[in-house]
Amino acid sequence: MKARTSILSIFLGMTILLSSCDTLQQVANEGGILSNGGTPTAAEMSSGLKQALQIGLQDGVKQVSAVDGFFKNPLIKIAFPPDAQKVESALRSIGLNQLCDNVTLSLNRAAENASKEATTIFLNALKQMSFQDVTQILLGPDTAATGYFKRVTTSQLKAKFEPIVANNLGKVGATRYWSDVMTKYNSIPLVKPINPDLNDYVTQQAINGLFVMIAGKEKQIRQNISARTTPLLQKVFGYAAQQKGKG
Repeated sequence: MKARTSILSIFLGMTILLSSCDTLQQVANEGGILSNGGTPTAAEMSSGLKQALQIGLQDGVKQVSAVDGFFKNPLIKIAFPPDAQKVESALRSIGLNQLCDNVTLSLNRAAENASKEATTIFLNALKQMSFQDVTQILLGPDTAATGYFKRVTTSQLKAKFEPIVANNLGKVGATRYWSDVMTKYNSIPLVKPINPDLNDYVTQQAINGLFVMIAGKEKQIRQNISARTTPLLQKVFGYAAQQKGKG
């Protein structure tokens, strides 16, 4: 408890210094702020956390927005919507495997393309992070930062992704494949016709996949010393680990 209080006091005392810095690197380097050894300064703690998050965010977005970023990642690969999984089973049972495969691939391609737009939203949220947010994240659980970004960016991501996903569903053939799937399924005798909202489903799955990857990056930097690739990261996260251990 004393460690948390001490860190918060340091942050409050450095408010003017931090608010005058425009970039992450400026915070770390201007005026010899990066101290040698010992307890990191408030500026170092703020800059170190934000530097780590910027790295994790950019790496996470780059990974999922690449070709096969969703499709070949079993953690986030988008399958048929839950309401339509019985559709997939029924069509595969009558030999329409390729049609089902086309749908699955096209859903993932749409998510990969939409995810490219996430970086700007995430970095804007990073800039707006308060001193209280920084303190809570630095000494919080292994996915505290991911929780912060979920809270402050999900609505923006959804608004940004929805039209992009809709456009890409058409470009990659998902709309046509989906129409073919629904037509085939609904023509099977005695089945109950369904037609899930494909755009909303893929949008939400794309956002979920982004946060899964970002959480993995955050855990890696917190838990894996070798992932702390700069002296600032090593100092700040090493100190945070020590303080959490004392708590």
